[in-house]
Amino acid sequence: MKVNLSLIDADTIKEYNENGVCVVRNLISPEWITRMGTAVDRILSKPAPGSMEYTPEGKTGRYYGDFFVWRRDLDFNEFMRSQPLVQLAAEFMQAEQIRFFYDQLLVKEPQTAEHTPLHQDLPYWPLRGEQIISIWAGFDPVTEEAGAVQYIKGSHLWGKFYAPATFGKTSNFDKIYRKAGLEEMPDPDGLIHEGEMLHWDLAPGDVVVHHPLILHYSKGNLTATGRRRGLALRYIGEDVTWDDRPGTFVTNPNLAKTLPEIHLSDGEPLHGELFPVVWQRAV
Repeated sequence: MKVNLSLIDADTIKEYNENGVCVVRNLISPEWITRMGTAVDRILSKPAPGSMEYTPEGKTGRYYGDFFVWRRDLDFNEFMRSQPLVQLAAEFMQAEQIRFFYDQLLVKEPQTAEHTPLHQDLPYWPLRGEQIISIWAGFDPVTEEAGAVQYIKGSHLWGKFYAPATFGKTSNFDKIYRKAGLEEMPDPDGLIHEGEMLHWDLAPGDVVVHHPLILHYSKGNLTATGRRRGLALRYIGEDVTWDDRPGTFVTNPNLAKTLPEIHLSDGEPLHGELFPVVWQRAV
């Protein structure tokens, strides 16, 4: 797919490099927003074995998490390959080739109290490299009250690689993450209070692009009726290799129920149908 480098300008790239995050407005068409809203509701009505329910039974709302949804739903598959998303990833990473790492569906229904804890993304992932990017797309209007993701400005430049935080007490991820042996994050509330926080009100069609090492979190969805259906898409370039260290999310037995066995050695470039090429620079 040939990319026309016109979605962002030099100032946007500078903002991303300095802050670790930026917003791109009106990237996704209304047709895709409608189509993906329907697709998300279809997934919510029939959760996969590897999905997570983070809201405890008996509490209001619903905080739902799911992974690799593109592998079992055609709309998610076509969406992650769609022109504006792969073009945006190509412009930010300036890679010769882009592969898709995975998608993560995170839904907070109205009156959901559960927070997403302060964390970095990369410590969860078995990856090394610089060409890694996340694009967060929402299919509903998003405000701080509805659980907009909030970022500590510039924290991707701190040179820190903190131990992952579990999103839910019953997910069994905490036992896996302890095996990583990484530095524990200092008081998250203190970091949030002391840091300069960035977040945006978003309309459907807007996306947030963020670095894998920026610290970020979100509050619950405290609105009475507003939904927060969001999809994080992770793209990687050709400098990324497999990191076979312990304590990454792919070793969770629940996730293994939905994925084929992964045959990648430490230091090997990602390949195969699980991590498909979605863009290649034209010769």
